[in-house]
Amino acid sequence: MADAGVLPIKFSEKLSLPAIGIPASAIKFKNVTLESDKFVSVREDDQISIIDTETQIVTRLPVKVDSAIMNPVSKVIGLRAQQNNLQIYNLEMRSRMKVTQTATSVDFWKWLNPNTIAFVTKKSVFHWSMDGDAQPEWIFDRAEYDGQVQIINYRASADGQWLILGGITAGDGGTINGVLQLYSVARKKSQPTMNAHAGCFAHIKLDGRQEKSHLFSFTHKTATGHKLSIVEVGIEKEQAFKCLSDLRFANEQDFAVSMLADNKHGALFILTKAGYLFLYEIQGGKCLLAKRVSQYAIFASVTHEATGGIVTIDQNGRMLLFNIDEENLVPYITEKLQDFDLGVRMAARYNLPGAENVFQSQFDKLMVEGDYSAAAKLAVDAPQGVLRTMETMKRFQAVRAPASGPAPVLQYFSLLLKKGKLNKVESIELARPVLKANTPAGRKHIEDWIKEEKLEYSEDLGDLLRTHDLKLACSVYLRAKCPEKAIGCFLQLGQFSKIIAYSKSVNFKPDYTHLVTQLHRVNREQAKEFALSLCHHPEGALLDIKVVVDIFMRANDVETTTSFLLDILKIRGDREEDSEFQTQLLTINLMSMPQVADAIMESEEFQFTHYDKLRIAQLCERANLFQRALEHYEDLEDIKRCLQVGLGNNALSPEFILKFFGDMTPEDGLECLRDLLKYNMSQNIRLVVDVAKRYSDQLTSSALISLFEEFESNSGLYYYLGSFVNYTEDPAVVFKYIEAATKLDQHREVERICRENDHYDPERVKSFLLEVNMKDPRPLIYVCDRHGFVEELTNHLYSKNMYPFIEAYVQKMNPSATPKVVGALLDLNAQEDQVRDLFSNVRPPQCPVKELVEEVEKRNRLRLLLPWLEARMHEGLQDVALHNALAKVYVEINNNPQQFLINNQYYDSREVGKFCESRDPHLSFIAYKRAWGECDKELVEVTNKHGFFKDQARYLVERQDESLWETVLNENNEFRRQLIDQVVASALVESRIPEEVSTTVKAFMAADLPNELIELLERIVLHGSSDREFHNNRNLQNLLILTAIKADPQRVMDYLNRLDNYDGPDIAKIAISDQYRLYEEAFFIYKKFEKGEDAINVLINNLEELPRAVEFAAYRDKPEVWSILGHALLADGRITESIDAFLKADDAKHYEEVITAAGKHEKWDDLIRFLSMARKNVREAAVDNELIFAYAKTNRLADLEDFIAQPNVAKLEDVGFRCFNEELYEPARIIYDHTGNYGQLALCLVHLEQFQLAVDAARKANSIPTWKAVCYACVDANEFRLAQMCALNIIIYMDHLQDLIHHYEVDGHFDHIIAVAEQGINLDRAHQGIYTELGILYAKYKEEKLMEHISLFYSRLNIPTLISTCKQCGHWPEAVFLYTHYDQYDNAIEIMIDHSASCWKNDLFKEIIVKVSNTEVFYRASNFYLREHPLLLNDLLIELSGKLDHARMVNNIKQQAQLPLIQKYLLYVQRENIALLNECVNQLYVDEENYAGLRESIDAYHSFDHIALAQQIENHTLLEFRRIAAHIYRLNKRFKKSIDLSKTDELWQDATETAAASCDPDVTEDLLRFLVQEQDAECFAACLFTCYEFVRPDVVLELAWRHNLMNFAMPFMIQTFQQFESRINELEKVNSVKNDVEKEKDKEEAKQSELQMQRRADLMGPNPTLAIASSAHWQPHEMMGGGATGAGMHMAGNMPMPQMSGQPYGSPVPQQW
Repeated sequence: MADAGVLPIKFSEKLSLPAIGIPASAIKFKNVTLESDKFVSVREDDQISIIDTETQIVTRLPVKVDSAIMNPVSKVIGLRAQQNNLQIYNLEMRSRMKVTQTATSVDFWKWLNPNTIAFVTKKSVFHWSMDGDAQPEWIFDRAEYDGQVQIINYRASADGQWLILGGITAGDGGTINGVLQLYSVARKKSQPTMNAHAGCFAHIKLDGRQEKSHLFSFTHKTATGHKLSIVEVGIEKEQAFKCLSDLRFANEQDFAVSMLADNKHGALFILTKAGYLFLYEIQGGKCLLAKRVSQYAIFASVTHEATGGIVTIDQNGRMLLFNIDEENLVPYITEKLQDFDLGVRMAARYNLPGAENVFQSQFDKLMVEGDYSAAAKLAVDAPQGVLRTMETMKRFQAVRAPASGPAPVLQYFSLLLKKGKLNKVESIELARPVLKANTPAGRKHIEDWIKEEKLEYSEDLGDLLRTHDLKLACSVYLRAKCPEKAIGCFLQLGQFSKIIAYSKSVNFKPDYTHLVTQLHRVNREQAKEFALSLCHHPEGALLDIKVVVDIFMRANDVETTTSFLLDILKIRGDREEDSEFQTQLLTINLMSMPQVADAIMESEEFQFTHYDKLRIAQLCERANLFQRALEHYEDLEDIKRCLQVGLGNNALSPEFILKFFGDMTPEDGLECLRDLLKYNMSQNIRLVVDVAKRYSDQLTSSALISLFEEFESNSGLYYYLGSFVNYTEDPAVVFKYIEAATKLDQHREVERICRENDHYDPERVKSFLLEVNMKDPRPLIYVCDRHGFVEELTNHLYSKNMYPFIEAYVQKMNPSATPKVVGALLDLNAQEDQVRDLFSNVRPPQCPVKELVEEVEKRNRLRLLLPWLEARMHEGLQDVALHNALAKVYVEINNNPQQFLINNQYYDSREVGKFCESRDPHLSFIAYKRAWGECDKELVEVTNKHGFFKDQARYLVERQDESLWETVLNENNEFRRQLIDQVVASALVESRIPEEVSTTVKAFMAADLPNELIELLERIVLHGSSDREFHNNRNLQNLLILTAIKADPQRVMDYLNRLDNYDGPDIAKIAISDQYRLYEEAFFIYKKFEKGEDAINVLINNLEELPRAVEFAAYRDKPEVWSILGHALLADGRITESIDAFLKADDAKHYEEVITAAGKHEKWDDLIRFLSMARKNVREAAVDNELIFAYAKTNRLADLEDFIAQPNVAKLEDVGFRCFNEELYEPARIIYDHTGNYGQLALCLVHLEQFQLAVDAARKANSIPTWKAVCYACVDANEFRLAQMCALNIIIYMDHLQDLIHHYEVDGHFDHIIAVAEQGINLDRAHQGIYTELGILYAKYKEEKLMEHISLFYSRLNIPTLISTCKQCGHWPEAVFLYTHYDQYDNAIEIMIDHSASCWKNDLFKEIIVKVSNTEVFYRASNFYLREHPLLLNDLLIELSGKLDHARMVNNIKQQAQLPLIQKYLLYVQRENIALLNECVNQLYVDEENYAGLRESIDAYHSFDHIALAQQIENHTLLEFRRIAAHIYRLNKRFKKSIDLSKTDELWQDATETAAASCDPDVTEDLLRFLVQEQDAECFAACLFTCYEFVRPDVVLELAWRHNLMNFAMPFMIQTFQQFESRINELEKVNSVKNDVEKEKDKEEAKQSELQMQRRADLMGPNPTLAIASSAHWQPHEMMGGGATGAGMHMAGNMPMPQMSGQPYGSPVPQQW
């Protein structure tokens, strides 16, 4: 297609649709859409293919739609189905974004812009935005047109204010007419339709206009032929641009199908149906090219954004790119078209090459003519900047500036600034004159140009600005990327905080040590802040803390050093690795400012714990900070020494000491306390006691007590124990306190402890107090009283003749102790009067009567108490013990005891009765009986013992106590028979109280004495007199019969006949019980009492005589009897007879049992009879249910249908379920069809193999279990079409998807389940599980489709589940893909390493590994590459360099001896300046003998073992390596070694430079002597020149004179003499100035002295003598040097003062000075 000559366009084929798998049948206008040059979408039969034009990757979307349009910029696609259903779908997110449905079908649609879809219906045009919930917006209505119009184009102007809608329609004679409608959005109006085939909008800048214009271009047919019209829109008609050009087609039937504007070059591309391409220039309407570019019709085209050209697709499926060739366009116009003017205009308009000579000649012409303004404009506007050269500027600069107006060069620069940005040279040349003028306005202009980015930034421009404006220079350096100079500006400007950020941004590493040093000399505070930012940088320290401290301390700046260390340690926290800095911080301040160190250690803000505590402790002790020293000492001897010294100097506060002892171990604490008591107990005892009080628990009271006892410190022990004796529970501690208090005569304290403390050992304390024999016995009294030692107390006081204390104790202190005191006194044989007087003054209840009586009674002295007791009784005292004592005394003296025992109500019957038993048993019975129940046991015992049975029987009958009866009637009672005889014979016979008789009878019954009870009852009931009320007593008759039933059944029938007033039914129940089984007696009772139901029950259940029961039922002929009989027959299995009985009874209440039995025995016909009767009486669902089931069992389907059609209460669902379970599918079908239970109906139809009907029923049921059952049945029957219909309703539920798949898989129907899943992902309710399971199925059975599936739908997958399946099936590339999209990059890398043969790709591996978070994976990956892909290892390591531990990586490679393999990586990361890396690089250079690289590495990166490297290469065979060794020694200040190496190789220049670098005169002079010895005069002279500053002149002169080298030394000597002369002249000049200043000062002082003398004279008044005397007084003394200040003297006023050095005389100089 290309011409041999030059063409103004370039064209290329971007892709071929058939070549990438698009069928030729799909390449049609309706199927292929091209919305941008990025994507092509093709609609096929059942899918959409989306082609990325750059990568030519085809993405297929399995959907069936009418049309698809791809978004111009993003992976969003518009889908149209059913003509009016529009959707917007996001391919990356796999989600539907928006959906809408139009009222009418859509004829045409396209993306109007990346955010809006425009679609055209039959009547209107709509815009549909993707924003939010926006709905389609009506824009305008289509114009009416006769005939069918096919819409093929819709476009909008750049500002969106103009729209065109284009289409085609059939014309006369088979022609094709165009239909074009232009619509104004602002006016909301359309122009009449035009017969135009193609149209578009252009947005270009017209000549003479300032702004771009909107141009509407279209083709139309006139009488004279086809025309191209270009009209400006959006402007007044009179001002609008218009252009009309001819459009000549090769064939009259051809017409334009597409028109696109190239706004970049001001051109129009027009494509025709026949495949022709026309290129028109817009402003002139000239046709530049008309050429056929395709043999096939081009049906799709779009603008190519990058070039301004167009991209087209023809019917052959080729995608072609046409764009203007900028290199050839102007030459083509000027040479081929011979339009020179148009070529020049195009070159100027669009900055195109090809007209350079024309512009140059025109410029020369203007310059010669002196039209500098036009020349400047031409130079600026010339295309491609052909005239923007240094030569042009020189020509303008050479022109002299006119008298008025700006210079030509400034006019030129002004136009350049208006046009755009200046280049490097222009920027410098513009700034030079502006700065030379040195005006604020000029600098302001430059500043504005920099802000507006009108200048090109360069280092030269910055250097030019630096001498005039530092800030401007800094901004230029920053933009020109000159880091060193920019940082220098920051330092000069004081903007230190910007240095780090800037260095990082440009990846530059300045010498921070030098910067901090320089800054510290200027501003210490800012130096500190800058150092902090360097040491605590977020990405790692940029400067070592040690270096900063060294910088500050070299200037002896303790304050800044302290502040810096505090700040940095505060930021870093308390770290172990910072121990050196913590120690240094405290050391510096302890040696210079101890108070600051103390404040640091005191501060809660700085909690340092890792410094050298021993060193700090020693320094604290030297600084007299004893408290801090104690806090840091750990050795016990140091602590004891510091304690003694600190306490001796009163430098330790008690509060600190107390706290300090709390931090010590108990052992060390005790040792220190012992030391304090040992050396100064009197001074330290109080402190020791305080410590002991505070830390008693830790030190233990026992140890502290032993400590005080060791030093016999009773006072210490007393005060220590006194602090907690009130709280301790240790008896030993309390005793020690009592003992110490006693020894200190603290009797009140001893008394208080004995009185109030509850934890001492009373025995031990009592013994101690008895032993010490205190004069005041009150402590002993309290101890004995509280702890029960009253007898011992009484003995002690009585023996010590302290009887008043006894009286006081009893009468005032503790009257309750009277009994024990009286007992003790009686034991001591005290006089009775004395004892009587003692207790006569005490009264109950203070004095316990009971205990007093017991004490006296034990000693047989009760009579002693009689007067006291009677007196208390007469006082009305009701104390039991008191009356017990009186009773005992009266019985003892036989003073009418019966009357007292009967009438007194206060004594204790048990105690008194017990007392009387041994004296008078009858009195004992009286006392026990009086208790009336409380002493029953004692009463029975005394009556049994003494034979009082009649009294006992009467008491028992009267008591009516069942428990007591139980006791005496117990078979173990040997006196039971005697008691029973007395009860029957006398006690019960005498009773007339029914309750007594009843209680007695119950007692006999409870005692299981039936025979005795029968005897008793017969006597009362049968043989008793008729006048007694017990003869017809119902209870007694019942009791007699029941007793007979139990004891003598032979008598029962006789009693039943003889007695009538008994409870028959109740007795009958007892008779038929399992215990007695008297069935005939029971039947007799029921029959006698006419209890027919109970009687027949006895016959049936007990006698088990059904024939007698049938006879009895016929005898009674009652419904209830027949019912019972029917139930019995039913239980006997006689179903028919039972149902007959129920029918006679008309009883349906046992319908459940009848139903069960009939069903069990298959008696369905009999059951139907019964249930028909039952329905009349019972409205229960169970009856109707069973009747329906009976119809089903007997296959009476007609009756069943009739029954369910009638009203009933049956639960048809239950019956249907039962029929279904019994496999009665036809009856079940009838029931479910009637009830509308389509789920069960479907199951029945499945069993009846009516699958189509089953699917229909399942669709109506629409439940998962139903769908599953029908689906499984269809699968089993190979009805896969029906099964798929069911399965699509199942898979939308995640919980049932697995079961469905399993059912298919078990039967091996893999393809069918895959088809189901593939169909399922297209459902609206498709969920993650479907996509995941489809992926699993692909992985198992169709692995070729797996990757495509996960690529399309990875966002919809359950990735972990699918990964597991892929790993099981060995699909490793797919597993890597899934891990990557699941952000599990570590696992993806692991798989690629482990299965590299199948899934490793270098680019993919590097893309993934940079996202890995586990750094261990990096090292495993490096080993993998080293093993399998060693040549790619460098690329991998460089990619990971920002995340690797380089030292670890290098060590790993080094161990495998593969360092040369990673040399590229080592060089890349050497910028980190890591010692190991530098050493490896250096070693590689040594091995390669690359001395240049080694020298460069050493100079650039200093972190390595310099000496080791120097020693390695100092004997190298190559000279350059030995030079490097010398260079290293020189860098490490081993100058002598370096010079020796240079001497060996005769490298005199190196030796000389090393000597100069040493700055050491001795080294330099040694080299000079060596050179003299070698007789190398030239090197001697060179050394003198190089080392001039470090050589002593006398040495040089001597060497030169002795070795005849004066000529070579003469330059040095001349320079030396000249320097000496200059210095002497300078000194003389300074001295001269100084002398002149001193003379002026003396004159001024003399003048001031005269003025002062005059003032004093004026003050003295008219007395001249006084004035003279005053004046004489102020004259200096001769001994002071006459009239002027003497040596060592200053004059303060006229007052002589001694000259001092800053301190008062005799005052001591501070130690730190």
